[in-house]
Amino acid sequence: MDVVLALMFVVCGFILWSLIQVVRKKGFTWKRVGSLFLSFFLLIGSGFFLMEKSGILSWIKTSGTTQRIPVEWVKVNDGDTIAVIYKGSRERVRFLLVDSPETSHPRLGEQPYGEEAKEFTRNLVENAQNLELEFDIGPNRDKYGRLLAYVYVDGKMIQEELLKKGLARVAYVYPPNTRYVDQFNAIQKEAQQKGAGIWEIENYAQEDGFHPELLNEKDSKDGNSDDCRIKGNIGSSEKIYHTPDSPWYRQTKPEVMFCTEEEAVKAGFRPPKQ
Repeated sequence: MDVVLALMFVVCGFILWSLIQVVRKKGFTWKRVGSLFLSFFLLIGSGFFLMEKSGILSWIKTSGTTQRIPVEWVKVNDGDTIAVIYKGSRERVRFLLVDSPETSHPRLGEQPYGEEAKEFTRNLVENAQNLELEFDIGPNRDKYGRLLAYVYVDGKMIQEELLKKGLARVAYVYPPNTRYVDQFNAIQKEAQQKGAGIWEIENYAQEDGFHPELLNEKDSKDGNSDDCRIKGNIGSSEKIYHTPDSPWYRQTKPEVMFCTEEEAVKAGFRPPKQ
């Protein structure tokens, strides 16, 4: 905002200087001076009117500040993307500086921990009394037209909560939208040290994204008995077991292996929903 105001002052100064030059060349009369100043104020007023209509002033009021704007939750698309009502319109919001595994990507499909991240975000926003957006100093939309923001539920930032649980990684760091990147990196480092979520499998989360293929490699190296092939997966809210016939068997990361379904049920696991 300071930069924009400075530019406005420069423009106004240039216009005033131009008016003075006109008066000096054509001679001083009150009528001429009055007409020039009237033209000047009409020009400035028109400029502000056009800025307001184009949404530039609205952007100035929010960008570069830590002001939080209340919004209404509509839908959770993914762990890092939600839909809200913002200024009377439905908008998709992409969480700044983080990336969670996909759940329904047209090319990547569903990735391990994607559903856990989505459910975690849904639980936060569904139960929130206050949902708010905070913009950074750079562009507040991406190339897909989504709003780029830090998202708060009852005063807690969702990005931080996802990183603490190991359900997202720090990613898409594009200056100048980097207000909290150091803070996020510190939280991510703690999650990595604890082996939380996506950090439990070495090299699953990398700088270029997530690599589910490494989970299959790990399964083949585990040396599990042919008689104990039922995989037990512990999510953020429930425990699910997958038999070799399950559609998500190959992608499932096993925290524990069972020889029979009875063993899995006795341990508190349930079969996947059909």
